[in-house]
Amino acid sequence: MTEDTLPPLCFPAVGRKKITAAFDGGRITSDGGVMLLAAAERRLRLADRLAAAIHDPRDRARVTHAMTDILRARIFAIACGYEDANDLNRLRTDPTFKLACGRLPDSGLDLCSQPTCSRLENLPDLKTVIRLGDVLVELWLSSYAAPPKSVTLDVDDTLDVHGHQQLSLFNAHYDERCFLPIHVYDATTGRPVAMILRPGKTPTGEEIRGHLRRLVRRIRARWPTTRILVRGDGHYGRAQVMAWCEDNGIDYIFGLPGNTVLRRLVDESADDVGTRRALERKPVLRGYAETHYKAKSWNLERRVCARIEATAMGLDIRFVVTNLDRGSAEHLYDVIYCARGQAENLIKMHKSQLASDRTSCRSPIANQVRLVLHTAAYWLMLTLREAVPTTHHVRNAEFATLRLRLLKLGARVIETVSRVRLAFAAACPEASLLRALACNLQPAGP
Repeated sequence: MTEDTLPPLCFPAVGRKKITAAFDGGRITSDGGVMLLAAAERRLRLADRLAAAIHDPRDRARVTHAMTDILRARIFAIACGYEDANDLNRLRTDPTFKLACGRLPDSGLDLCSQPTCSRLENLPDLKTVIRLGDVLVELWLSSYAAPPKSVTLDVDDTLDVHGHQQLSLFNAHYDERCFLPIHVYDATTGRPVAMILRPGKTPTGEEIRGHLRRLVRRIRARWPTTRILVRGDGHYGRAQVMAWCEDNGIDYIFGLPGNTVLRRLVDESADDVGTRRALERKPVLRGYAETHYKAKSWNLERRVCARIEATAMGLDIRFVVTNLDRGSAEHLYDVIYCARGQAENLIKMHKSQLASDRTSCRSPIANQVRLVLHTAAYWLMLTLREAVPTTHHVRNAEFATLRLRLLKLGARVIETVSRVRLAFAAACPEASLLRALACNLQPAGP
């Protein structure tokens, strides 16, 4: 495979040197694919957007590393599996990381080190952190070419354990001190919408309502006619949340913990399912029922759907509460509510494969900044995956697979007077995919 068969990679020239790639055998790097992340980042303008939200108090005459360069290096490192800031002490001289950040691999200035990244993480105040969160919401809104008719937002929290930092609280369910950050995803596309670091306790109705109110306000500003559906498990179905959704035209479907009153309301349907299972001698039989229920803390009766599963061990009944007036109980539970399980996979990629639970800073604001940086890395990996041809077997791969197949590639970086060359192995197994990604991530042009 020669250089002539490969398109030039879609990165701006560094100085006057042209950047090309070839698979023919300078310095060696083990992260040759980071240039694909650089192309994805320049398409999203992610570092520029985040840097614009942070006030830089430094004397510009003495600045060596611009805010965008610090953010870009940190986000690229996270996406490549280097989640700790002190990994940059070694990566700052890596030729492809320097090239991805717009610096020449040999003669260019080295990237920032760990202390510089740590100072950046501790620089923002509360207002700045809120602006950074708004940048992520705007990035999601901008990912649609036109306002959609409807969107489904999956809201869930996850365990984040790292130590005894500020705002980490003891949670009896997990039996340890922790954070419980809230993750909000677009169910249709899997794109992240908002990430909120919070104490390790179950959120109250007032807290959830406040988060949803701020999020919906920004969505309505851009999409005034889009229908919004919010999904969540049982502890998000609070009276304050449901009342606010009903007052503001927001659809919802939440899990609902069972009690004796609810079981009594569906008792007839449950007996029917259990009897039919016994008569037909089936190992498992499912049935569905719906009713109207008003808890003491609710201001009105609401529609409740029940999934009834009968086995030889007895009955298992699960409930959901919703303000959707269309669809059967089976459709609402199996098709709409159970699809919320995909959010668990998205959280797993965000938390386990991008290490977003590395919230080891003492300050909660600094930990929120880290959560924003890891979410930015999530956007880069998602953009890279969306650029994969639809017929390729890694089109729906997890981020860990994409990292191994596309980013962790050995390469030789050769800087000459007129150009910089990336030489990959002649037997690179993903050569055709890299060629396709280089084409797909090309800028649209003037």
